[in-house]
Amino acid sequence: MAQDKELEIRRQFLDEAQEYLDVLDATILDLANHPIDVAKANAALRAAHSIKGGAGMMGFQVLSELAHRLEDSWKVLKIDKSIVVSPRLENLLLASVGCLRQVVEFDRESMQRHQDSFVDANWLSVEAYPVFDALHAELGDPQEENAASILSPEEGQDIVPLLFETEVEGCLERLETVLNTPDQPCLREEVAILAQELGGLGEMLQLSQFVQLCQSIAYAIEQDSQNTSAIAESALTAWRTAQKLAIAGQYDQIPTAIAESTLPPDLADFADVPSVLEPNVGETDWFTEALAAEALAVDDFQPIPMPTRIPVGEPKGTDFKILDPEPDISTATEAQDTTVRVPVRQLNQLNDSFGELTIDRNGLDLYLKRLRGLARTLHDRVQVLDQVNAKLRTAYDRVTLDGSRSLQDNRRSGFDALELDRYGDLHLLSQQVMETIVQLQEVSEDIDLSLDDADQSARNLTKTAKQLQSGLTQLRMRPISDVINRFPRAIREWSLQYGKEVQLSVVGGSTLIDRNLLEALNDPLMHLIRNAFDHGIEEPTLRALRGKPPQGTIEIQAANQGNRTIITVRDDGEGIPIDKIRDRAEQMGLDPVLLDAARDEELLSLIFEPGFSTSTQVTALSGRGVGMDVVRNNLKQIRGEISVNTQAGQGTTFTLSIPFALSTIKVLLIECHGMLLALPTDVVSELFLLQPNQIIETAGSEVLNWQDKVVQLVRLQKWMRFNCPQIPHGFETPPTIAMTSVVIIDQAPQWFGIQIDRCWGEQEATMRKVEGNLALPTGFSGCTILGDGRVVPLVNVTELLRWITSCERSDIQPDQAFSKQLRASLAASQPSMARSTTPTILVVDDSINVRRFLALTLERSGYRVEQAKDGQDAIERLEAGLSVQAVICDIEMPRLDGYGFLAKLRSDEQLAQIPVMMLTSRSGEKHRKVAENLGAAAYFSKPYNEQVLLRTLEGMVKSTALV
Repeated sequence: MAQDKELEIRRQFLDEAQEYLDVLDATILDLANHPIDVAKANAALRAAHSIKGGAGMMGFQVLSELAHRLEDSWKVLKIDKSIVVSPRLENLLLASVGCLRQVVEFDRESMQRHQDSFVDANWLSVEAYPVFDALHAELGDPQEENAASILSPEEGQDIVPLLFETEVEGCLERLETVLNTPDQPCLREEVAILAQELGGLGEMLQLSQFVQLCQSIAYAIEQDSQNTSAIAESALTAWRTAQKLAIAGQYDQIPTAIAESTLPPDLADFADVPSVLEPNVGETDWFTEALAAEALAVDDFQPIPMPTRIPVGEPKGTDFKILDPEPDISTATEAQDTTVRVPVRQLNQLNDSFGELTIDRNGLDLYLKRLRGLARTLHDRVQVLDQVNAKLRTAYDRVTLDGSRSLQDNRRSGFDALELDRYGDLHLLSQQVMETIVQLQEVSEDIDLSLDDADQSARNLTKTAKQLQSGLTQLRMRPISDVINRFPRAIREWSLQYGKEVQLSVVGGSTLIDRNLLEALNDPLMHLIRNAFDHGIEEPTLRALRGKPPQGTIEIQAANQGNRTIITVRDDGEGIPIDKIRDRAEQMGLDPVLLDAARDEELLSLIFEPGFSTSTQVTALSGRGVGMDVVRNNLKQIRGEISVNTQAGQGTTFTLSIPFALSTIKVLLIECHGMLLALPTDVVSELFLLQPNQIIETAGSEVLNWQDKVVQLVRLQKWMRFNCPQIPHGFETPPTIAMTSVVIIDQAPQWFGIQIDRCWGEQEATMRKVEGNLALPTGFSGCTILGDGRVVPLVNVTELLRWITSCERSDIQPDQAFSKQLRASLAASQPSMARSTTPTILVVDDSINVRRFLALTLERSGYRVEQAKDGQDAIERLEAGLSVQAVICDIEMPRLDGYGFLAKLRSDEQLAQIPVMMLTSRSGEKHRKVAENLGAAAYFSKPYNEQVLLRTLEGMVKSTALV
């Protein structure tokens, strides 16, 4: 556990080092437009000093060494006002920060491999050390007077009170938090660490009495482990007193030891800590180094004078009117904005767990609906049973009345039938049935009430889950500036290297984006920025000839729109040359006739194809064989889209559209050609029923007139081949729309209408990637899991429609969209797939016990069984789309008998080929002849030989497969 905690602390330091490097980058970039500012120089010094101290403490020696060299350079820059920051010096400073970033990544990789810090020695000698050597040659070493002057306040401000108000206050609040925690976890370690940190701060600020106070506390907590709480309370009281005195400027009144009055009697000896405990200046930890970064480069440590104990309650000559006798700890704690650093890995695990919770919640809703349906069925069945019982009771009363009249003469009781009721066993049985029915009705009502409670709990769970999702989403959100802030430094380096003046403008830098999406955006945005700088922005002389300002502009805008985030990258350069794209496409073998007929947007889409580049030069920025397909593929992995618009001589705009969140999405569940599909709702504009008279036939396509817009109709079954046999199964809940409908999709500037067969409405789903070596077909970006565990493919609507449009404009027919090799492979696999499909048998009998017994026999033999209670029920199920390979049917049944079923089946062209086996108790030849004349394939009478029946059935199924 201790080792894991240490690793976590070291990881957190590397994350903190990245923030310090961002400060250094921002300070260096500001040097190009403004002279060296003392405040910003101090910020850079603090950042470099914090990295140096922390890296040394954590064991990252190379990082500490390089940060120390950069710190020395900043010392010179701060003190020597005559230094002019030239482009070369600026480039060296940027390169030095880049080297530190690379070392941080080396150390991070070493930790992931659970190895000691390792930095490539060859990289250091070739890349890193030459940069720092050149920087040292430019600036030299800091002189003694430089180091001494850094501590002195330059603007009349004493830094000691400032540090005690901020850094020391934070440390003491941390101790108060631990003390107020019931279990007081790690209190002893916390006090020891705090004594070391504050003691180091006192050394750096040359507050000898404060140093001795910290030594007194450290000695006390080390020597006694039984009274940790009492020592911690006394230490907090002493530190608070020292803090007030330091803020008031009464440094000589700071106590040097814990006051005896605040300690228990058995601990009073700890107040007399020997003064011979000299501080070890070299053992300040990284946190102390960071706190002391405000006062860098202290003079040599002076010997600490003999301690003088000052009673806490009686400071000499000190006016305490401006000080509170007892600070309000609760107020300070409430005012503090407490934060907790959480690893991204744990956030991702929480997000995955929430995705599973969403699936389980959808499953719970499904099961509740199923239970509600079963409860309604139970209620209906009880009502039917009650009606049957009433009829039986009426019939019983009539029979009883008749019987009593016939026996009236034989009775000698002296009472007639009207004067005295007489009950038999049948009456008692009827009464028992009636009572049972009433009890069943009560149970049914109890089930309804329990289901109401379960529904309410499910609604509460849904509400809580949505609140949890909202909170988790907010936790994962980061401003897009976290990525964009890395680009000014790169642009500045390129400007110095290639002689182009380019500024980066950011609009909407505070737009929040999911952290995982933000990481995935880094490479695409960097690629677009690089291309805009290299291909878009012209040389200064060319810009002057065109009447443009010498400084080019690259603008990044970001904004949330509905369920998506829109990011645009625009430059004011020369635009993308359409003619070069056409020439390059022709060189790559595309048909010149099609290229001449293609529109500009179609030609622009070619830049996203693999290996497509109009650059003929190989530079550090471009022409490396990696085209814009990298951008599109990276965006596709996060369900993102990209489009491009260009104007010759005016510039180019790339528009990126990414989802607001990545884990859970809202989908529209639809069915097309028997295949369930999930459409993201953020691309759906409207859904309406499709009427035949709405379709307008045009040259080679079909369109709709919708709200005065021309909408292209897309029939997915025309373009998508569902080659795997579908086992017929439906949802337990009926579809919201069970008629042919159209989903309107806005793909500006064009509108599309996707025809669907059925729709189950909108629901929240969890997105999952499809793992495997085979790539998903064009137009699909993953899958989602329904509440019943069913996996449904998730449609990438933009990609699918782009592919369909491309095929149509290239005169590629749907059949040609599939390769010959794929069709041959599918054709070869069809027989094996057909053989592997489980045959379905329909059993038709009015006796439920016969149906169950026969179904059990067939299922043991590997068949899938469907059941119907009579001939009419069987016909209705077959006409509704039930696909079966054979039917086993009884003859004598209500509503429609077996002969009537055979007659109706043979009169339907689509059902006439289904073989029917008759299984009946009638063994006469006359019944057999009638069945055979009506088209029965086999005839068995009960009881039957099971093996013979199964062999006959197998032959019937095989004959069906050959048809």
